[in-house]
Amino acid sequence: MNPVDRIKSSDKGIATYLDDLKNLKYQIPTFQREVVWEKENVKKLWDSIYKFYPLGSILVWITDVKLQNHRSIGGHVLGDNNSIGKECQYILDGQQRTTSLLTSLYGGKIDGQDNFDPSLYVDLTIENTDETDDESYKKRFLYWGEINDKDGQHRKNTPNQKKFNDGCIVKLIDIANDYDPTLEKLMKKLDNNFTHPHIIELRKLKGVLDNYKISFIELKGIQVAEVCQIFERINQAGKTLEIFDIVVAKTFRPKSNNGVGFYLRELIDNFKNETREKQNNSQFLNISNHDYLQIIATSIKENIENSGIKNITPRYLNDIKAEQVEKIWTNTQKSILKTFDFFENHLFIQVPQLIPYRYFYLTITNYFYENSNPNYEFLKKYFWFYSFHDVDYLSNTTDINSHIDFLNQESEFSNFQINRGKLRNATYNSKGRHSRAILSLFSSKQPKDWKYTDKNVLSHNIFTITDKPNLHHIFPTNFIQNNPGKNELNKDSLMNIAYLTQLTNLDISDKSPLVYLSEYDNENFEQVIKTHLISSKILEWVREDCMPENALDQFIDLRVESIIDEIKIALKGTPVDFIETQENN
Repeated sequence: MNPVDRIKSSDKGIATYLDDLKNLKYQIPTFQREVVWEKENVKKLWDSIYKFYPLGSILVWITDVKLQNHRSIGGHVLGDNNSIGKECQYILDGQQRTTSLLTSLYGGKIDGQDNFDPSLYVDLTIENTDETDDESYKKRFLYWGEINDKDGQHRKNTPNQKKFNDGCIVKLIDIANDYDPTLEKLMKKLDNNFTHPHIIELRKLKGVLDNYKISFIELKGIQVAEVCQIFERINQAGKTLEIFDIVVAKTFRPKSNNGVGFYLRELIDNFKNETREKQNNSQFLNISNHDYLQIIATSIKENIENSGIKNITPRYLNDIKAEQVEKIWTNTQKSILKTFDFFENHLFIQVPQLIPYRYFYLTITNYFYENSNPNYEFLKKYFWFYSFHDVDYLSNTTDINSHIDFLNQESEFSNFQINRGKLRNATYNSKGRHSRAILSLFSSKQPKDWKYTDKNVLSHNIFTITDKPNLHHIFPTNFIQNNPGKNELNKDSLMNIAYLTQLTNLDISDKSPLVYLSEYDNENFEQVIKTHLISSKILEWVREDCMPENALDQFIDLRVESIIDEIKIALKGTPVDFIETQENN
């Protein structure tokens, strides 16, 4: 297809667009977010039309892909994709505006607002005060509840009720479809004065309804992955359209007398909810729907012969079929839970934000699939080997197949390379793979609190990557700024970081390590700092009440060696090569 024909701009009048909608030309996929229908916003929408302001484009995807679609919006039936030809026109962005236009002209039903008529009326007596007027629309556009005085019982509305009876407040749809009778009624009331301001206003509104154009962007011959990119770039509200949304709509199968329905989003939500009900409120249940989808794709690829799913990229995710998911889902659920259990109860990592590679969900879940005798020691070695290896061996989808083969065969590990410079330079704010690996290692040691040494930090402080984590600089930031000494290394290095309870962190504040550590130093404390992979050398300085001028640099280097020693233990039997660089993480 000619690139020019792939994305086209066009426009339509309001009435033409809504007629096309009612005639089932368009459909709205179920991944469109629920409409938040607010009276004031609908009035503002019509004020923009009244002033010929642009509303933003309606994004339409023309495709032969079949998606689950909404059967109605605002109480108006849209039909389904079985009622039209091969090619479908899906409204990807514009449901809110479409619903507002349709219901304000033709009435309808608004969810959660029973007995409310969304039909909009216009008061012809309201004038703009000036070009910057932004308030008159509140009085110009009205709902019946703002007009009906209920036979004088609702006195506030009496003036508007009189205007309505006199033909000065009219229904928008009457201006569009019954203009001549509407004009005739008003003319009689105004003694056939064609130049009367109310008549001029009525003619203006008729002109608006006849001439205002809605912009459309039509996508044709474009695959799912690119549609998602275009949606994200065009959409002004910051929303994203994800491949998961499209797969959900594409695999949807309604319930029938002869078969079971299928709804992927509900399948995953039920899995999460049922797991929580069993007292397993794992934070890992909150991994993204995209992660779940790629786990499912991997299970299909590895366990269904000739599935057609060769990778986890959008190109192949788009080809997932409901019956494939149904075939692998029972075993995949079990494998996912075993993976989460492995992270939490074997590695003692409490939250998904610390997992160095999100692709670990895929490779490890596949390892557990129908595996009646998993080798947890091998699996732990696998996790630490690839988390800390200097070479980035699991950063793209092509690496996943080799990892799956490696795990299935429980292969021998090759030489391990670790970079001291990357350990020194890893910081919390970088949130890169090495930072996550280090934080995972800290977590795996089940560190104890320094002041309340019977407390396990993991039970009181979630290991989560946020903008304001409960972290403690062992050499506090302000202390180093006021006492720079001869240190050259970064005070924000993760080697200078420990997770502590909030109470202890507040208690330490900006004190010198010599001061606050001396307060904690007792017969148990040396064992406590080992759970943080901290060298006992710092306690020697505390007991001597003296630190070298480059104490921070020495401390960081000592902690690097403590981490390396721990990794050597985890990778027992694997040759280790050391690299020295000063690269940033």
